[in-house]
Amino acid sequence: MFKKQNGITLVALVVTIIVLIILAGVTLMIALDNDGIISKTQEGANEYNTAQSDEADTLEKVNEYLHNDANF
Repeated sequence: MFKKQNGITLVALVVTIIVLIILAGVTLMIALDNDGIISKTQEGANEYNTAQSDEADTLEKVNEYLHNDANF
């Protein structure tokens, strides 16, 4: 008689490929959307640089204040 063959059918392979394509599309939409991960990362980097600059300015003012008080 016929021997039962084990393995992946063509239908299962096609379904798996379709699911992977859908997942890749969703992932790209999440990453590249206007409110996506990449734009939020860029916004965070800009906010960090602004905060760093503000902190450096504040520290410079404190340093000047301390040096002016020390001269009295």
